[in-house]
Amino acid sequence: MTFGRSGAASVVLNVGGARYSLSRELLKDFPLRRVSRLHGCRSERDVLEVCDDYDRERNEYFFDRHSEAFGFILLYVRGHGKLRFAPRMCELSFYNEMIYWGLEGTHLEYCCQRRLDDRMSDTYTFYSADEPGGVLGRDEGRPGTAADATPSRRWLERMRRTFEEPTSSLAAQILASVSVVFVIVSMVVLCASTLPDWRHAVAQNRSLDDRSRVIEAICIGWFTAECIVRFLVSKNKCEFVKRPLNIIDLLAITPYYISVLMTVFTGENSQLQRAGVTLRVLRMMRIFWVIKLARHFIGLQTLGLTLKRCYREMVMLLVFICVAMAIFSALSQLLEHGLDLEASNKDFASIPAACWWVIISMTTVGYGDMYPITMPGRILGGVCVVSGIVLLALPITFIYHSFVQCYHELKFRSARYSRSLSAEFLN
Repeated sequence: MTFGRSGAASVVLNVGGARYSLSRELLKDFPLRRVSRLHGCRSERDVLEVCDDYDRERNEYFFDRHSEAFGFILLYVRGHGKLRFAPRMCELSFYNEMIYWGLEGTHLEYCCQRRLDDRMSDTYTFYSADEPGGVLGRDEGRPGTAADATPSRRWLERMRRTFEEPTSSLAAQILASVSVVFVIVSMVVLCASTLPDWRHAVAQNRSLDDRSRVIEAICIGWFTAECIVRFLVSKNKCEFVKRPLNIIDLLAITPYYISVLMTVFTGENSQLQRAGVTLRVLRMMRIFWVIKLARHFIGLQTLGLTLKRCYREMVMLLVFICVAMAIFSALSQLLEHGLDLEASNKDFASIPAACWWVIISMTTVGYGDMYPITMPGRILGGVCVVSGIVLLALPITFIYHSFVQCYHELKFRSARYSRSLSAEFLN
């Protein structure tokens, strides 16, 4: 039974003085997460964790929030248009209201997302879902917060931060340092195994190969144990599996066990050529271990977050290149090979072959393995190079601003955990 006045068929939401009447059935499946949580409240204490005040006689819930912003959000969740900023209201304040009611920045219209990104970049502001109410200090009101958590939950949260946030504590920094050492050692062994001198030494001394296998097994054991512990202490197991870094961890660990099983069943010197090629491919997939360093370095995290947020610009850049490549490759094939078959340039015998010349010219790499020899072809080559510079430069501004914003966000987050680390060290 939902807490509230018995027999009441509707409830009243009072948001900054603006009153809204909702039925209890509508309240249960309301799109705003904070409002829908009122349906599951069993006591007055649960209610006051969600709202600021409650009048049982009138069955009215009070929220000390911006009424105009809630009006815009309410119109959006009811399907009346797209979510945009309220007029004469700061973008950060409106975004803080969105976080409070349970929305994210992705719900905003694209132009408003750009305004918000610019504003956050200019003010070095970062909103984190882990912080109650964002950086403006509003209470998120979630049940089961750190103050009310049981000792076991606090221990799980501490373990999760230790494994997920390298700067959250002294133990987390030590754990991250050990993990980095294992990554470096595994990469050194992988690179050394491809050297001709190493293979010659292994052929002369089998014990050297056994030692490298032991080192590889120890590294894999560490990575496996680390992945299992992070999975066990994660809050949401499904969300944990979907995260890109965790998928990369799985791709880096799984090939080792597959290669061991294939070696056991087919033999180290198997005559099955296909199985041998598969083993070499699986062993080379250990290069994914390098990406594990992204957990411990802000630079790599910034790069990944920038690519995630700028996928539209990256797709636009790819479209630019593909369109230009199709045009210039067809023209270069015609000018260098199609017009004069007797004195034709054999390097431009087909449009796919000309595509290689176009891409290295547009990116100003210019290997010199193929080049136009006719005067029209050289003029086209100059136009191709200039066009490549212009086309590649167009989306760079957007990507740069996103990179700066992502860097400041991650720096802010790292500084926040560093402050907690300093307090822990002093205590």
